[in-house]
Amino acid sequence: MASEPQYRALFLGAGPQMQCGVGQFTRLLGEWIEKAEPGSCTTLTLTRSEGSFTEIWGAVGSARSVVCNFPIVAWKRVMFTPLLAMAMARLRRRKTVLIQHEWAGLHWLRRITYIPALLLANTIVMFSPLVRRELAEDSLVGWTAKKCVLAPLPPNIEAPAGMAASDLRRRLVAARQDGRLVIGHFGSIYPAKQPNALLEIGAILKQRGLRPLIVYVGSFIRGTDNVEEEFHARATELGIADDVIVSGFVASDHEVFGLFGAVDGFCYPLDEGLTARRSSVLACVQAGRPLIVTGPALPDEFDHHARFKELIDRGAIVLVPRGSSADAYADGIVAALKRPPVQAAFDFDGWWQDVANAVRAQL
Repeated sequence: MASEPQYRALFLGAGPQMQCGVGQFTRLLGEWIEKAEPGSCTTLTLTRSEGSFTEIWGAVGSARSVVCNFPIVAWKRVMFTPLLAMAMARLRRRKTVLIQHEWAGLHWLRRITYIPALLLANTIVMFSPLVRRELAEDSLVGWTAKKCVLAPLPPNIEAPAGMAASDLRRRLVAARQDGRLVIGHFGSIYPAKQPNALLEIGAILKQRGLRPLIVYVGSFIRGTDNVEEEFHARATELGIADDVIVSGFVASDHEVFGLFGAVDGFCYPLDEGLTARRSSVLACVQAGRPLIVTGPALPDEFDHHARFKELIDRGAIVLVPRGSSADAYADGIVAALKRPPVQAAFDFDGWWQDVANAVRAQL
């Protein structure tokens, strides 16, 4: 007789490579589920040199469920072994739980690599009703949306007790002291986040004599698009090339929040509108600065996420109607900065307990 599996959940990870956003989420989710139920979780490390067929087979057999946040690391360094682990889980009659953050916003080549994971999953955890609808409307795999459940997404990073000084922080502080309007944007820079749209807003603010300095805290994602080249070309065309800073990779949370504390506000003009999966927005809100962003496409986007909805309701996140002009965003920024700051404690642990409970319910 086969022995009872030792663990409730096996998380697929990638060891030290998990410093990317995808891997960071997987690690924290496993830790919070383990806090709620000690001894219930284990992790299988899959890299180019780790994760043999025998190791995967044994690890899958040790747990009742296999949880895969595909791809387990950014892009394609480790792609096929997670799919192999999911296939083994189905063969061994283990439940497979896929965590799916995006769909239509992915490059079509990336969507192709996700299809096997969608097919192998028993349950698909999503964080946004809009993304679930995008999947449902896919002519090839739309039927898999029937396997979707919604969970509340927490921020990946927590505001630390202190902030680290850096040359860039000192530059931003000096700019504000000189009367410049410093607008921040956090996270990886790629087409779906419409990085060039913020440039248009910056140009309008400059025309109004507000002397903006637009700082992108993050770096460009390498892909098949010429995002970085087009970004800098557009900044030059608008006459604000000297008013734009791209930080590149920032090594520590202390340094990230040091930069957050040196901006006047954040702005995210998003073509798809704000969705409940935007963890970069949640990271920014912790800094206590106003955040101006495009309103959601769906009226029920935050119905499953009470904490996110509460941030909007109390004005920490200011919504600009979809389809608004760049002038409307500039107006929103100016108006938000005139209001008293919205200060409130951010219950980081509570956010993670919520998502851990939602995923635990699927195991």
